[in-house]
Amino acid sequence: MKHSFITPRTKRLISGELRLVLFFFTVTIAMVVGTYIFLGYKTYDFAHERTMIAQKEKGLNRSISQMEEQIKTIEAEAKIAEQVTTDNTVMKESIRNLFDLVPEDITLSRAELESRSLILYGTTPNKDTYEYMLHAPLRSIFHRTYTSFYPIENGWYRFVSTNYLDDETVEEVEE
Repeated sequence: MKHSFITPRTKRLISGELRLVLFFFTVTIAMVVGTYIFLGYKTYDFAHERTMIAQKEKGLNRSISQMEEQIKTIEAEAKIAEQVTTDNTVMKESIRNLFDLVPEDITLSRAELESRSLILYGTTPNKDTYEYMLHAPLRSIFHRTYTSFYPIENGWYRFVSTNYLDDETVEEVEE
């Protein structure tokens, strides 16, 4: 090398341009790998979130079905309460009408009111007063009416009146 006009330079294995190209390839590959890892994480996160939402949905559906059952139960109880209230009102009116039906001369000592029968215990001055003042209205209400009289020491009569409705009429009323 004695005949060269310039001093020799040392040759490098990787030149400056090659270093620049390798740097950009490394940065590009790092960006692609980073994007792949980020997208993989987001896919896992979305899948996990979807399963959690599906579980919550199942839980809410179970809660909804339980609430619907509770609503049905409450509605049934409300119907029962309404029926009891209606029955009590009807019973109260029936009792009021019964006591309005009894004349002043007749004294009731006991009354047993059931769904198909009425049993009255009381005293009357005579049988005719009972027959015309109480028995006639009872006959117009009930299908079968039976009365037994027992004399008392003061000349009055103790009576037991049993009155029945036939099954056909009760079924018509219930319908």
